[in-house]
Amino acid sequence: MAREFQRGHKAKVSDLTSGTDLYVGVQIAGPGLTFDISCFGLDADEQLSDDRYFIFFNQPKSPEESIQLLGAQAGDTESFRVTLDRIPANIHKLSFTATLDGAGQMSQAGPGYIRIVAGGEEVVKYAFTGSEFTTERAVMLGDFYLKDVWRFAAVGQGFDGGLDALLKNFGGEVAEEAPAAPSQDAPPAFAPPSQASAPPAFGAPAAPAPAPQQPPVHAAPTIAAPMAPQAPAPYGQPPQQPQFGQIPGQGAPPAAPPYGQQPPAAPPYGQQPPGAPPYGQQPPAPFGQQPPGLPHGVPQGVPAAGAGLQAALQPYKEAATGQRWTSQNQQLMRVDLTMGGMPVLARQGSMVMYQGKVDFGYKGAGFAGRMVGNATGQEMQLMRCTGRGQVFLAEEGAHLHPIELQGDGICVSAENVLAFDESLQYEVRRIEGHGIPGGALFTMQFQGTGTVVVKTHGVPVVLPVTPTTFADCNAVVAWSSASQVIISSQVRLRRNAYPGHSGETVNLQFRGAPGNFVVVQPYEV
Repeated sequence: MAREFQRGHKAKVSDLTSGTDLYVGVQIAGPGLTFDISCFGLDADEQLSDDRYFIFFNQPKSPEESIQLLGAQAGDTESFRVTLDRIPANIHKLSFTATLDGAGQMSQAGPGYIRIVAGGEEVVKYAFTGSEFTTERAVMLGDFYLKDVWRFAAVGQGFDGGLDALLKNFGGEVAEEAPAAPSQDAPPAFAPPSQASAPPAFGAPAAPAPAPQQPPVHAAPTIAAPMAPQAPAPYGQPPQQPQFGQIPGQGAPPAAPPYGQQPPAAPPYGQQPPGAPPYGQQPPAPFGQQPPGLPHGVPQGVPAAGAGLQAALQPYKEAATGQRWTSQNQQLMRVDLTMGGMPVLARQGSMVMYQGKVDFGYKGAGFAGRMVGNATGQEMQLMRCTGRGQVFLAEEGAHLHPIELQGDGICVSAENVLAFDESLQYEVRRIEGHGIPGGALFTMQFQGTGTVVVKTHGVPVVLPVTPTTFADCNAVVAWSSASQVIISSQVRLRRNAYPGHSGETVNLQFRGAPGNFVVVQPYEV
């Protein structure tokens, strides 16, 4: 009897059948829709490194015929023959996909399925309907993948774009038509614009006038004089430019005496000139300026220690604002447990200092902490902070941002959660997709009243969700809980050429009504 799979179910092929010569049937249809059903033979990096293993209507079999396209039969829209023990060692995954050829979207498709038949008996079947999708134009139906042994997974993952976009997602390249040749009467590319005298665009500075032609300089070599170090200008005054003919770094020549007068005689050797301070003392500084050698900002007559030390430490004193959560600086957060009377759940190891009587539930972090850590698989173990006192939290110099929720909700990547009030309701969600590191993106959805502290690498940017909002799955931090997240790929890659790989294989597309948002950091995890 066939096993009925749901989306995400996986099993060893050996648990389904003892055979390795398998029949794969796909059934998908919709009013006025035409589908292309294909199989991608991917390497260990889930890339189409050998295009001979892209099996579709123009290439119906692989070189050793381990994968063959059989056509429509037995009620299936398309069918394949897969011989697992003949698949070469460099192929680690077979991904079966359906894409729209022409207008339409996957939500218009009727009930369909992908099934496996071995020895004339159906052993597994995964059924789906178009209502599970929206505007996607492709769907990844199921995979055979090698993980010590061959396994089968029911995927059912929608994908924006058609067959071309899927091919690019797996590292292939679609041949493009050559650009049309320019008409004979078109102006050459180097011709000046037709309106060269038009005014510049609004708000843009006008183009500077061309510099006049310089007369030719004689061809005699120029001898550069050695540069002497230039004395710094007094504090708050611009540096003095050398006079014409004066070498930079040298003092200005003494001013010539009035006509008919003799220059002042130099004082005898060993004597100070008139008006000079006693030997060994600094000359008095002009009014409003610091004497030479005294740090700026220190009053005259005050020793460097004492008040200077206090002034140096003043900017870094603890900031107590009377609130439960207080940012001490961009990388340090303080929570006052005496306010609100509720515990705080924080990432284990994030406490850098505390004051008062505070208890930390390090071991196990309670049932909720174990649940989150085990579900995410990202070693996110929580500790429960209780008592009366102040706890200071930080992690690896990341920027910290307290977000206060008042009945609304937010989704945060589990990697970016530092701490939150225990009063908040939260659950772990998993976003699966081909090409996401680790196979999935784990997020935590928070709802209720309380504060969640989000950590980012650098200063993030908040963007409104529009029909064309995409984000790198490794850089996204958080988004509004009402937004819809779709795995998408819009980047062109080159087939069989890893040096040309862009590294941007998977994106997240966000959709939602006006008012939704997405937060992205200038860093990829």
